[in-house]
Amino acid sequence: MIRADYHMHSHHSGDSKTPTREMIESAIRMGLQKICFTEHNDPDYTYVIPEETGMFDLDTGKYRKEYLALHEEFAFRIQVGFGVELGVQPGIYPKLSEYAHSYPFDFIIASSHVCKKKDPYWPQYYEGISIKEGIRDYFEEILINVSSFTDYDIYGHLDYIVRYLPEDRKNEYTYNFRDFDDVIEAVLKTIIAKGKGIELNTSGLLKSIHNTNPCPEIIRLYKEFGGEIITVGADAHKASDIAYGFDQAERILREAGFRHYCTFTERKCEFHDL
Repeated sequence: MIRADYHMHSHHSGDSKTPTREMIESAIRMGLQKICFTEHNDPDYTYVIPEETGMFDLDTGKYRKEYLALHEEFAFRIQVGFGVELGVQPGIYPKLSEYAHSYPFDFIIASSHVCKKKDPYWPQYYEGISIKEGIRDYFEEILINVSSFTDYDIYGHLDYIVRYLPEDRKNEYTYNFRDFDDVIEAVLKTIIAKGKGIELNTSGLLKSIHNTNPCPEIIRLYKEFGGEIITVGADAHKASDIAYGFDQAERILREAGFRHYCTFTERKCEFHDL
């Protein structure tokens, strides 16, 4: 049974308004033993809406101060980790590395929220290109990232891009990870070779794709290639979404051949039986 949610956001992330305390108390009610906050920090993110500029710049000092107080308060009820979700993109690796070593993080997720300076969340990402081209570009940039940047623990929601395929072009192409298996395999093998891991992110089960990120087929490939480090997170931005779909996540892990999931403390991996 999965008793640790290792991807969640509170009001310290620009896209959440939920108090940190509320997230912790909800996790306790759900019977979780460990959680880790992974607040957004996306340096050099490209903002489409000017009014949102800076919303993914994390005030880490403020976040750390509240974390320390709540960590002590809840120490005998649940283990709370201090993590961050870093938005990774070419050209800013030194900046990201400096940041990663500036605070005593328990856990760092590397995520690709942009590709070629555009977020696939927005339809503008696909201007002038096909859906298939846009997806391949995204995976190829992840390959560049994992080949060049190592100051992280796991790579988050590897196929994030499929959450937001434009509705008005959905008849143009139906996503099949096998169309990109050459680059996906290269990504997974590089992650494994560098001693890093991936996550099983369940938030897609709440979205229109009704699937995990990455999809179960990629989870199986990762295991077949020798991958062992895998965390599970619901990517919750509100308390009611914590640990969402963890029963399905456990089934996916077992079917892929896993008998464990992972957590991190002080950047060190810990294995837990399912």
